[in-house]
Amino acid sequence: MRRDRVPVGADQILILGRHPDRTALACELGATDVVSERGDEAVQRVLELTDGFGIHSVLECVGLEDAMRTAIAPPGGAVGRVGVPQVETIPASLAANFANVTVGGGLAPVHAYVEELLPDVLEGESNRAGSSTGVARLDEVPDSARAMNDREAIKIMVQP
Repeated sequence: MRRDRVPVGADQILILGRHPDRTALACELGATDVVSERGDEAVQRVLELTDGFGIHSVLECVGLEDAMRTAIAPPGGAVGRVGVPQVETIPASLAANFANVTVGGGLAPVHAYVEELLPDVLEGESNRAGSSTGVARLDEVPDSARAMNDREAIKIMVQP
């Protein structure tokens, strides 16, 4: 992976994923390592890559229950949940509580950025970090949702 793309302050950025389009985008944006294993094997691989420490600051991005269980940070760490969680409870929350792990999250504060970003998006000037892999008309939204669910697309931008 390209360590010259790591954001200031981060020595290492790991992505846990198996979908080539998503992991490629993550590497483009600065990920240094890809972990394709799942469950206990993923945790073991992360520990190997971090000299046994684990990941101090974790983003869990709309995964299922196992993703959140894997995301629990080491003692004193933090987990940020972005998007709408797929499960109502936080797996391993008792263990996280006793390890002083901070778990937080919420919906994207769209209204804080929409005035600044929307004109660029509508003019085709911005693809916000390259995450849109397609464009759809309003009547194509159901098919677009299916494509994202089936991992055929990362995000679909809906045009008016």
